[in-house]
Amino acid sequence: MYKHLLPLFAATVLATVAFDAAADAEMIPPENAARFAGKDGMVCGKVEKARYAEGSEGQPTFLHMGGMFPRHTFSARIAGSNRSKFGFPLETLEGKTVCVIGKIQRDASRAEIEVASPANLKLANIK
Repeated sequence: MYKHLLPLFAATVLATVAFDAAADAEMIPPENAARFAGKDGMVCGKVEKARYAEGSEGQPTFLHMGGMFPRHTFSARIAGSNRSKFGFPLETLEGKTVCVIGKIQRDASRAEIEVASPANLKLANIK
């Protein structure tokens, strides 16, 4: 009778477990994220600039942290195909403090996390 709710329940539990595990992890400031390249981590900081690169391949949205674009030290990258999963304009995160959870990659002199779902992006209460 409730079989159709099982996938939703499983997804909710997995997202909660993933964030709880990440919450136990050390919060990495955007300026230090490149040191953790190749590892899973949680980068937390203020979104200095949120930019939807509509004309770029894959139409990504970038959340630049650790300084103003183009001198930022970290970016969260959300592919255009994943934008609709968020249910709100990602550009509204500009000026807010967020935590980005995932595998930290290195891109030139900056670090980056590819964000595939809302479970990998949380508003933070950092003072």
